[in-house]
Amino acid sequence: MPEISGRLRSVGRVGIVVSRYNQVITAKLLDGARRCTRDAGIPDDQVDILWISGAFELSGACAAAADSGRYACLVALGAVIRGETPHFEYVSSGVTQGLTAVAVQSKVPIGFGVLTVDSLPQATARAGGAAGNKGYEAAESAIRLADALSTLRSLDA
Repeated sequence: MPEISGRLRSVGRVGIVVSRYNQVITAKLLDGARRCTRDAGIPDDQVDILWISGAFELSGACAAAADSGRYACLVALGAVIRGETPHFEYVSSGVTQGLTAVAVQSKVPIGFGVLTVDSLPQATARAGGAAGNKGYEAAESAIRLADALSTLRSLDA
């Protein structure tokens, strides 16, 4: 079997689903994801951005986007910051399991750009600060996987 490695290149239409909750962070994640799509040579008119209310809603929105058949890949962006209640665990677990299920069932690559952090400084570091931009990384992961799967599917033809 050949060795397949996805490339950062134009793969078709990309959907980016972004949580408005903690928007001071998610807007920076979106900036990173948009920078990545441009680095991949994907024209701006081939990138759709869907703003939703919170991270918990990412799974449902990505499922609807995947079901539309419009996208080569999706990027899910959100930020869940630990508070004083168990809410953090429920949202973090729910969005992780939900996005995993959507990706497996739909076979549409989904870049996981959901920060689950203890504090705003940790989120800031991961949204373009000292720890890089996880939005860029999520988009890169989704694009490279879409490219690799396209190559894999062409081998079966």
